[in-house]
Amino acid sequence: MTYARIEIAPSILAADFARLGEEVRAVEGGGADVIHVDVMDGHFVPNISIGIPVVKSLRKATRLPLDVHLMIEQPEKYIEDFVRAGADRVLIHQEATVHLDRALSMIREAGAQAGAAINPATPVAALSEVLHKVDTVLVMSVNPGFGGQEFIPGATEKIRQLNEWRARYNGGFRIEVDGGVDLENAAELAQAGTNTFVAGTSIFHTSDPAGATRQMRKLAMEALKQRV
Repeated sequence: MTYARIEIAPSILAADFARLGEEVRAVEGGGADVIHVDVMDGHFVPNISIGIPVVKSLRKATRLPLDVHLMIEQPEKYIEDFVRAGADRVLIHQEATVHLDRALSMIREAGAQAGAAINPATPVAALSEVLHKVDTVLVMSVNPGFGGQEFIPGATEKIRQLNEWRARYNGGFRIEVDGGVDLENAAELAQAGTNTFVAGTSIFHTSDPAGATRQMRKLAMEALKQRV
């Protein structure tokens, strides 16, 4: 059995926006695989963050895939704009659209990888009818809207359930986790089945973001090998 790929996805929500290019280069130097970009509209979540212009700027600043997480109402209205801006992956919330199947198809038709996200109160079963259409399932391990929150333990069981479904039905989707991910829980999350680790404050709010990125990968890879 081959090891599933581990991806470390630093979240720029926690970066210093006055030094954003420098911050991205630092985590690139630490081996980051993906840059995670949180887009918030102040309606679906109680915060406002960034939009299309920042995605365009990031696209010029890095060759890493941009994992654009749309925490916005009616995301289907903006999918094409974000893909044109440079999003390689677009993740939308099951709770944010009444036509999730259609919206996922729109992402793929626009030329990006499609991801579906679920909030802490949403069961994994809510995605059962669209798993064949997703490249990524994002499990929120905090209530979305703000960085630096404490990890909600129930997310780990959701990851285990998704991992079981993936194995049973030969699914090809990644399992991504976002919220409260740090060096203390990275190993457990890898053992549960996580592929992509979104980490904000635990990387950017350290004295050595590159080192924190490397250490998270090391812990996740060691745990994954033990599981296998």
